[in-house]
Amino acid sequence: MTRCVCPGSFDPMTLGHLDVVRRARNLYDEVVVAVLINPNKTGLFTPEERVALIEADVDDLDGVSVMTFEAQLLVDVCRTTGAGAIVKGLRGETDYAYELPMAVMNRHLAGIETLFLPSDPEFAQVSSSLLKEVARYGGDVSRFVTPAVAEALRERLGKD
Repeated sequence: MTRCVCPGSFDPMTLGHLDVVRRARNLYDEVVVAVLINPNKTGLFTPEERVALIEADVDDLDGVSVMTFEAQLLVDVCRTTGAGAIVKGLRGETDYAYELPMAVMNRHLAGIETLFLPSDPEFAQVSSSLLKEVARYGGDVSRFVTPAVAEALRERLGKD
């Protein structure tokens, strides 16, 4: 049985994130979507809301589970879940420059390898932060998120 962790804040999960999870599931028997809780940042959605939205997004995928983590190293999440790898999506050079040092450190700390998956070009410029900003000012982001996430954004931002 092979297992990987797909970490992120997922505030909210985009179709780009979902694409990476689906592709990771094609490579591994099990995928753990690990939602980072950063006490220094206030998300638009609570960790519980993010988990619920992600669970709805991956409901059709066998072998995918969702959990939160806080105040621990990602390699410890991998150890706890029995994951042998971390899977991260990369949108471009900036993501690579940010993610590479962490991947090297994770390998040094625990022998955990990181697999980088290039994003689908359709979603290469999409980030949760950008989507929240566009949605906050009434822009339509439904092309980049699932219907449940689009609805949650409209409700949270009062853009019905």
